Amino acid sequence: MYYIVWIPKFRQKIMVTGVKKYCEEVIRTYIAERYPDVSIEEIKIMKDHVHMVAVIPPKYAIAKVVGDIKANSSKEIRKKFEYIRRNPATWSIGYFVSSVGLDEKKIRQYVQYQEKQDKGQTKFVLE
Repeated sequence: MYYIVWIPKFRQKIMVTGVKKYCEEVIRTYIAERYPDVSIEEIKIMKDHVHMVAVIPPKYAIAKVVGDIKANSSKEIRKKFEYIRRNPATWSIGYFVSSVGLDEKKIRQYVQYQEKQDKGQTKFVLE
């Protein structure tokens, strides 16, 4: 199980309500079709970054899976939303990944409540 984060190019706040929903749908559909044994446990798309907790079997390289997700979602988002199409790139180069390990419950909570955390609406303590 891995915790993965990536951002739009120049950390632009392009993931507004309609784009967020469409992006999540595209990511889930792509994973189901291309990598049937990879499962997305949690996903939260913020205006300027994406958090995801995914189970990726060892037979797949994490870099390949994340690269494919970013490439496919960028292509589909750019097709549908003209204002994003005008930008030279949707996603920034690179991503953050960490294995979940013993802190699975805390990381899942963090992903679920990230938006409230960013807005200062919740107090979340990692012990």
